[in-house]
Amino acid sequence: MKENLNVFGVRHLSPGASYHLIDYLESKRPKCILIEGPSDAIEFIEPIANKSVVPPIAILAYTTELPVETVLYPFANYSPEYQAICWGKRNKCEIRFIDLPSGISLKLGEFRNKAVTNEAKDFYEYHTGLYEKVANHYHEDDYESYWERYFEHNLNKDTFREGLKLQSKEIREMVIDREFETVPYDYSYNTLREAHMRREIDNALAGGFTIDDIVVVVGAYHVSGITNDEPALSDKDLKTMPKISTKIALMPYSYLRLSSRTGYGAGNKAPYYFESMWDAMQEKRMEQLSAIYLSKIAQEQRKAGHNASSANIIEAVRLAESLASMRSGSLPVLRDLHDAAVTCFGGGELAVVAEALNRVDIGIAIGSLPEGLWQTPTQENMYQELRRLKLTAYKSPVAQVLELDLRENHKVKSVEAAFIDLNRSTFLHRLKALNINFARALPVNQDSATWKELWELRWSPEVEIEVVETNLKGETIELATAYILKERLTQCVTVSEAAKIIKDACECNLTKLFENAVNTLQSLLVDSDDFKETAHAANELSVLIQYGDIRRFNLEPLKSVLQQLFLRASLLLVSTSNCDNKAAKEIGTCINAMELISQEMYDHVDAKLWQNELQQLAERDDLNTILSGIAFSIMLEHNLVSDDDCAKEVSRRLSPGIPADLGAGWFEGLSGRNRYALLSRISLWKELDNYVNALGEEEFYRSLVFLRRAFGEFEPAQKNSIAELLSELWGTGAEKVAEMLLTELSDEETKKINELNDFDFDFDF
Repeated sequence: MKENLNVFGVRHLSPGASYHLIDYLESKRPKCILIEGPSDAIEFIEPIANKSVVPPIAILAYTTELPVETVLYPFANYSPEYQAICWGKRNKCEIRFIDLPSGISLKLGEFRNKAVTNEAKDFYEYHTGLYEKVANHYHEDDYESYWERYFEHNLNKDTFREGLKLQSKEIREMVIDREFETVPYDYSYNTLREAHMRREIDNALAGGFTIDDIVVVVGAYHVSGITNDEPALSDKDLKTMPKISTKIALMPYSYLRLSSRTGYGAGNKAPYYFESMWDAMQEKRMEQLSAIYLSKIAQEQRKAGHNASSANIIEAVRLAESLASMRSGSLPVLRDLHDAAVTCFGGGELAVVAEALNRVDIGIAIGSLPEGLWQTPTQENMYQELRRLKLTAYKSPVAQVLELDLRENHKVKSVEAAFIDLNRSTFLHRLKALNINFARALPVNQDSATWKELWELRWSPEVEIEVVETNLKGETIELATAYILKERLTQCVTVSEAAKIIKDACECNLTKLFENAVNTLQSLLVDSDDFKETAHAANELSVLIQYGDIRRFNLEPLKSVLQQLFLRASLLLVSTSNCDNKAAKEIGTCINAMELISQEMYDHVDAKLWQNELQQLAERDDLNTILSGIAFSIMLEHNLVSDDDCAKEVSRRLSPGIPADLGAGWFEGLSGRNRYALLSRISLWKELDNYVNALGEEEFYRSLVFLRRAFGEFEPAQKNSIAELLSELWGTGAEKVAEMLLTELSDEETKKINELNDFDFDFDF
């Protein structure tokens, strides 16, 4: 009986399949349309057909337990399934999805993923190779070109359906025996799917529809699988099949994501091009598609500043048509159009037209759903927050910058309006904590504006998916953020991570979590013996405290914690400084951060103790010399070293008996901070001059790597000041020294520089 079933096999996301399917539906006028799709998503058929829905869209099924597993069923405007749904609704048909429920599909998918072996990979290559053989038989470069030329361009009635049905049956017969032996999970999966589809067909027949009332729309590969005499899946079989708890949502999708085939193997690489093809089919002007496509390429080229005249377009169209004719085609395929564009617009260089091809092939379309069609609580909450905070204008694929002023606005009447930017900041920080990539924080010079934030906002389908998956962590953005930060706090083992969580809790306005994080940090601090971790934590808290009450958040508990962190880090400084030069780089950064805290938070921390520890580090000869140089530089800044003592220390550190790398390393540390303080001390430069003059050739090479690195960080004006100082020492005059510095290197000098680059210094930097 099923051999008489009205089955239309399609290729997903094929405009040609949609064109012929609509014609087939018009001729059959069915009362029931059964479509390959998750049978537990039947409630979404009505929303999909809603006139306010703008494709591309997707059905997303996801597991309700961590780790989240997802499966996507996307629809473009030209998808056969989407067009079948729309036709069915216009004609008051019963419409059902008939594939396995999503919970079973995802569970079986777990088994399939675990069963991928080298033998399985060989089979997949064999399967793909069959399609390539078909293309080669018809002298095409790839299967996509073959498909477009022989199916998409074939608008003759009935030949599409019968031709695709025959080809799919032949490929299936070549695959199925080998599939059973090589990838039994794949074979079983497809067998179960087809048994479930037969079950749904039987249900429709048992429900009162006749064989003539029904049209079945499935992937062409499955046509022979649902029309054979094999038994359908029984109720008992269905109940005993492995499954996992899932939820389903309808979401906007994008052509960019569709082109990447992310989570969906049947996507296509040129969705915007195929949309243009669909429009041309509808308007009966397929012969104009080449000119339309190449005109769009020319437009993109002109936007990018390249020449692309009408004559170029005419030439490109003629070339594309000639290439199609050489392949016995009636119209150019995308490959022909690419070749014509590269030749006529790019002068034979793909790179010249690559961006234009990408834009016109893929496009930037993002679908949309009318309010009320998003299904998960977090989606609903997300859109409510976007409206409340007046951020809906930023729901765009084009990146936009948003500047926030966290201060109260006294010019407005309502509290909500007065603190809208602060509330926006809280919301965006919550999204950041949840890894929802709608907003990206941009750097701001906080020295001049602690109340200012900059964000770059850009919407994408990936954002929608991330919001849906967040539903597992909480039914609102706030609850989900609290869950994530609580998870991080539970797993936290360092004071720096605890401090970051405190900062995030403050920025996300989560008071209870903030208190728990403070308690966690204090308990971790008892056993902390890592200077870098402790200094990083102190820096995080000091930045927060400096914001004051700008976030209307009680930061008073942090002051005592900052005192404890600063004290512990100060006491760890000296022992930590017994390290190599590689470790010294990060430690030096932490020293600078601690020094900044001591200056800006002097009324909250023990700055005197910090200076005493710095003095020990500056005086010690058995510690890392770069760090000793940094410590001595800080002592100079605070005028804790006289000029005479400075000269003595420089002389001691840069004496001939000190290894060159140690002496020059000390100077590198010294010069890395307040350079203007150094430039004011002529005695220091005199000692450095004497030191360099006293070095032998090899020692000079060894010291030069540090000195080059140190002076390379100086600004041009600072280098000019050094030249003036040296001119006084040498008695040559500033103009002569400047002239020497600006003179191009001779060949001999260049050779010496190259030798320096190849010199084996025999130590780590």
